[in-house]
Amino acid sequence: MLSRRFSRRFAAVAAAIGLLCLYYLVSLQSNLPQRRSRPSADADANIQYAGEPSTGCPPLPGIEDILVVMKTGVTEARQKVPIHFKTTLSCIPHYVIYSDFEEEIEGVKIYDALSTIDSGVKMRVQDFDIYNRIAGKGRKGLEQEDFADEDNTNFGKPNNPGWKLDKWKFLPMAQEALKYKPDAKWFVFMEADTYPSWPTLLTWLAKFDHKKPYYLGTETQIADVIFAHGGSGFMLSNPALTKASEQYESRRAELDDYTDGHWAGDCVLGKVLADAGVNLHFTWPILQNSNLGELEEFTTELYRQPWCYIAVALHHLKAEEIEDLWKYEQKRWHEKNKHLLLHSDLFREFIYPEMAISPTRLNWDNLSGEEQPFATSFEDCREICDVQKTCVQFSFRDNTCFTSSSPRLGSSHREAASGWRTSRIRKMMDKKGLCRAPEFGDTS
Repeated sequence: MLSRRFSRRFAAVAAAIGLLCLYYLVSLQSNLPQRRSRPSADADANIQYAGEPSTGCPPLPGIEDILVVMKTGVTEARQKVPIHFKTTLSCIPHYVIYSDFEEEIEGVKIYDALSTIDSGVKMRVQDFDIYNRIAGKGRKGLEQEDFADEDNTNFGKPNNPGWKLDKWKFLPMAQEALKYKPDAKWFVFMEADTYPSWPTLLTWLAKFDHKKPYYLGTETQIADVIFAHGGSGFMLSNPALTKASEQYESRRAELDDYTDGHWAGDCVLGKVLADAGVNLHFTWPILQNSNLGELEEFTTELYRQPWCYIAVALHHLKAEEIEDLWKYEQKRWHEKNKHLLLHSDLFREFIYPEMAISPTRLNWDNLSGEEQPFATSFEDCREICDVQKTCVQFSFRDNTCFTSSSPRLGSSHREAASGWRTSRIRKMMDKKGLCRAPEFGDTS
């Protein structure tokens, strides 16, 4: 069985992508400069960064024919959903938000995706303990342990009550979405920590025939089921969603039992679609289960090289990252009339400036993965990277040095330190050059 966050990304390369980043504990006594809160154009004369967004919405041809479906949960909704009202959902005419608790957030109704599930299932299955508590008491029924989080394992987050309940939302949510806007040509599913680039997404979807049963998503596998990873975002054409809804309606008791014995709702939905004859259309790296720090835009180890591919969605983003990306895209449209977002754009204009403004960082792990056993300090690690001609970044954690020939931004880590060789990274960007045309993958 593959890891939900990384190894499930796609079956063809499961062994290669395994566990991409591990966090280590280290005690470091180094006086390195702190990272500034955001980069500026001064980091590189040729780099532009987002300022305040322009007013209005960019042209979004086809948006009237799309229903955006956001999935969330009671333990996260108030923290994660509001940022979307002033960013990703602000230009969307048709959207609906499903949770495990009906409420209003900033005047927007949040629907209970589980309201149609058989009451016997809700009383019998332990996953619904949190649901039944809040159904009777409202948010006052939440307990401290309901908010406890844990790292993803090979079986998700089995000790997190909200996560265990989440798998039950996918099938009823899909069915209710079809009822909500039965004339939609496409249904775009996302989570509250997903960022979608709408102009890029619409340009991409226009290349498919919405009258055919399409299921687009980041290829993921559990056992013999290949499905779209939910957090990366996935798209269903109206005929595809209709087939899934018909399957669910005619096999409810059977599929409730199947869901109870499973641990991943997106996999359950994928199984239902496969049973209906709708197979997944592979989309990596267009839809990403990675956040900005995890993106590896120069990788050559997988079946596609991301650089010139369109970047439609990212996952595991904090509210401030969603806002920054939205402002960045607004600025590109307003000042340069740029609508398509490529992975090369993300790296040149968003990720690289972060590296350039602070090439060494305390309390940071840039996810370098090649262990260098002879380094005993951060300075040793830096020198080893300098000597290795292909090394573009290094990190020191758990009293161990790691280097990499592929640049990644990484994320904050209290007991690690990292550095980048920005001149070498700049040469890599120059060698890649500008993309002659965007890559859309297979659109047949």
